[in-house]
Amino acid sequence: MKTRVILVGVGGATCSGKTTLAKHLKRIIPNSVIIHQDDFAPPQELVPIHPKYGVQDWDWPDGAIDWKRMIASLKDVKRTGRIADDHYSHDHLNEQKDVPIPEEVRARWTQTFEELAERTCEKREEEQIIWGLVDGFLLYWHPEVLEQLDIRFFLRVPERVLKQRRHERHGYHTAEGSLWRDPPNYWEQIVYPAYIEAHKHLFEGGDVENGRVTREDVTIINALEESMGNIVDHCCQALVKYIDVESSKVQ
Repeated sequence: MKTRVILVGVGGATCSGKTTLAKHLKRIIPNSVIIHQDDFAPPQELVPIHPKYGVQDWDWPDGAIDWKRMIASLKDVKRTGRIADDHYSHDHLNEQKDVPIPEEVRARWTQTFEELAERTCEKREEEQIIWGLVDGFLLYWHPEVLEQLDIRFFLRVPERVLKQRRHERHGYHTAEGSLWRDPPNYWEQIVYPAYIEAHKHLFEGGDVENGRVTREDVTIINALEESMGNIVDHCCQALVKYIDVESSKVQ
């Protein structure tokens, strides 16, 4: 059976709900896998020290991700339709707040994607679609990562809400399993400035809070204005529409 891989970007700031959304989509969509950008962070001893504040900087775009390894992995998933056996994810170590969606939404879209998979297989000579759900806080910074993604969602949440959510978390686990806790003023001095730097090119005037998006291929979701059920609903509609458009091109 032939395999077609579609990579779906789920980007946004830390604590914007991107991983929660990706996991809901994975439960709904058959033949889907999640690729967490955090899994491509460098070893803790290689995380750079901030030149001004003297603490490890896990957020600045240049040093927060092993870009070479991530890009190679995305290309490999697109080629093979699977995550390499030696890939290790530490996402399960992090606390995950339960944000449920209505069962009706989950069941309706599960049925829709199952039927879509059957139709696609029939129309395109035994072709199977694999969905790669790529979630991360720096997804749209590196041009080669952007190039690999077929569909791009961005969850936008006001800074005051992001800050509160971040402060409510107990920390983040590293690949080595140790727990990272934010030093004092880490949000104000490092996290949010790095977020603005990595995403200002996406918005008019560099206004990540209120600016209009400058790229037509990035769909902005104002996540605080929607329930998670509605967000899942909107994303699933967009994914089905993408398949319909691609199928019409082949015909």
